[in-house]
Order: sequence, then structure tokens, then C-alpha cells
Amino acid sequence: MRRPGTGARWCCGVVMLAWCAWSDARVAHAQSAASWANLSPEPISLADGHVTIGGDVSATYGSVDPGFFNYTDYEHSALRMIRFNVTAAVKANDHLAVLGDLQTENFDNLRPYALYLRIRPWAARDFDIQAGRIPPTFGAFARRSYVADNPLIGYPLAYQYLSTLRADALPATADELLQKKSFGWLVRYPVGSQTLDHGVPVVTALRWDTGVQVHAGMFKARPLGVTASVTTGTLSNPLVRDDNGGKQVAGRLEWRPTPGLNLGVSGSHGEFVSTAAANAALPAPRPDTLAGFAQTAWGADVEYSRDYFLVRSEVIASRWRIPFANEPNRHDPLDSLSAFVEGRYKIRPGFYVAMRVDHLGFGSITGQTQSGPWDAPVSRLEAGAGYSLFRNLLLKGAYQYDSRDGGRLKPVEHLVATQVVFWF
Repeated sequence: MRRPGTGARWCCGVVMLAWCAWSDARVAHAQSAASWANLSPEPISLADGHVTIGGDVSATYGSVDPGFFNYTDYEHSALRMIRFNVTAAVKANDHLAVLGDLQTENFDNLRPYALYLRIRPWAARDFDIQAGRIPPTFGAFARRSYVADNPLIGYPLAYQYLSTLRADALPATADELLQKKSFGWLVRYPVGSQTLDHGVPVVTALRWDTGVQVHAGMFKARPLGVTASVTTGTLSNPLVRDDNGGKQVAGRLEWRPTPGLNLGVSGSHGEFVSTAAANAALPAPRPDTLAGFAQTAWGADVEYSRDYFLVRSEVIASRWRIPFANEPNRHDPLDSLSAFVEGRYKIRPGFYVAMRVDHLGFGSITGQTQSGPWDAPVSRLEAGAGYSLFRNLLLKGAYQYDSRDGGRLKPVEHLVATQVVFWF
């Protein structure tokens, strides 16, 4: 198991971040004799605009999180993380482009966050086809999860908190699942993979899925966008290589009835349990039985901005179905319901305050000896502020209150964190 990044790594990241800002300042000063306050946050453009390169660097250092409330599916604490992100777009012409995004956290391996081909058959129309490791179709936050777009430091619970479900390992009984409450950061089951590993969030904001996506925009006066995709994994378990022969189908409808107001609804359905785990739980399961072990989710989101304030809210209902090896006739759905509301208010240019109220609940199931929510419900309140030191250098600070109803880990935590973000 990897523990959250150390203070030494954070300090190293801050030094590198400061060096990046200093280097950019020197270039900007040499080219335009501009001051630090006029640093350009625009990406680098090459080959007459056919190649653009951007990126961001963030260093976050905060409280130790013994309850693992902020543990991510890359096995890092979101409150103790150094992240480097480089994006690139190579545009062949008005119809064809290749886009990529490489990331590393706490100096781990460099990972392809995104890598896809974008095809636009008609240059004058809002219609494109994307294939590869594509942007999310479902929900709103996953498309703006970059640190520069997040007004706070933590993530919404639905997009980060690790449940006790795994796609490659299964509990033998409902009682065993109930006994694992709060242990999503490191869980093991007797069916399927025998390794200790983390569970899955409702929707992961840290990994994108692989497949094909189609987007179309309509009605210029009141824009309406429709997006649909077919991918290999699910919302909670995106994949590059298929592990069950199934596909996820997802769709999103986004409408902007008036300036400043954005409404969205999303839906998805895809096979969740791996073939190896299903075969271990149920000898010789039929293909239609395997298809039933799926994750189905529905979401709704709203964003409204006016003058100095911005308000966002999102609700996600998810349902998983998994087999229980010792209870083959059990078909209880494993439900979750999450909701958050966040707001940001600009007090003056370059300075804002923000707050998010968040809850993630789980449906009840009944075992032979116990009953209740299949995982421990979690609530979070996060409040903070951000100050732009320069146009593309942002300093954040946040306080976070986390509470968990059940399980054997620490039920309540008061956490603080600071974050420095530089982008170009």
C-alpha cells in the first residue's frame, strides 16, 4: 500500500513549481517587458497554431487523513499530492486533430489521462466524433476536475470517495459486505482476486474511459448539447482493456436556456463485474447473467453564475448488482445516492471564497446476522478561499469537516490544506 506523499516530496514540488513560474516570468519579461501580473496563461502555440501545448503543476499539503476520507483510486491523499499535467493538441486541419493529456502524481509513473482522435466532418457545425481515451460523458464535475477549475481543494464525494465494492473481487455473502464498511481504501474478498486493493468511487474523476464518443450541439439561441458514448469500463471503473466482454453506454443532455444558467442530465449503464470474478462466484454463468452484474447511474446537475457569484449542484443515483457466491439466489441492488452544492463568491479581483456541502449515502441490505447500509454514509463540509498571486498562479486554502456514520475507522475529522497551482 502506498501512503500519502511526504512533506519532502511536497517541498520538492513547491520548488519545481516556483521554478516554472520564474521561468515563465523571465520569458514573458523578455518578450514583452511585462510584469509578473501580466503573465499569460495561454498555452504554447507552435507550427502556425497546428500544435498547442499546455499544462499545470499543483502542490497540495494538508493534514494527515487517518480516516482515508480523501484517499483516491491512485492511492494518494487528495490533501497531500503533487501533480504534473501536460496537455497537447495536434491539429492536422479543420476536420482532424489528436489530443493527449499526461499526468503524474507524487512522482509516480507518467499516465495517459487522455489520448484520443477528434473528427469534425463539418467545420462549420458543432458536431464531432472522438475515439480513444475520451473525456467523460456522464456528469459535470468530471469534465472540470483540473485543479485550476476546482474552487476548493477536495473533490466531491461521489467522484473520489472509495466504496467497498471491487470489480475483480466479491464478498461471498451480504454479511461479509456489511462487515467491510468504511474499508474502501484497502479491502479484500474471498471470491476473485485475492490481493488487497482499494474499492471504487461512484464516479471516478481521476481516470477517463476508453471508447467512442459523439457530440452534437443545436439551437444557437438557446444552446442544447447532446453527447453519447460507448466505452469499455463503467463510471466507477474505467478501463483501457476490457475485462468482461461488456460495454458501457452513456448519454448526456445539456441545455443553456439563459446566459449564466446551465442544466444537465446524464445516464449510463455498463457491465461492472469482471468475468474472472463472476466465474469464481457462479460456476458456468450464462452470458445474460453476466450482463446483469452492472452499474446503472442517473445524474442531474445545474450551474448558475451572475456578477460575482457562481453556484453549482449535482445529484447522482447509482445502482450496482453483484453475485454472492454463498447466496446465489440473492439479487439485492446496491444503491447509492449523492448530492453536493458548492458556491464561489469573488470578493475582489483575484480573491474569492468558496464552500461545498456534500453527502454520499448507501442503500440498506439485509444479511443473515445484520442489516443496514452496505457501506458507511459520509458527509463533508469544505470551505476555503483562493487568491491569484498572478494571472496563472493561484494559492488556495481550505478547511474540511468529514463525518462517517458507521465502520471501524475514525468517524470524524477536521482537516486543513493549502494548495499552489500554476498553469499555462
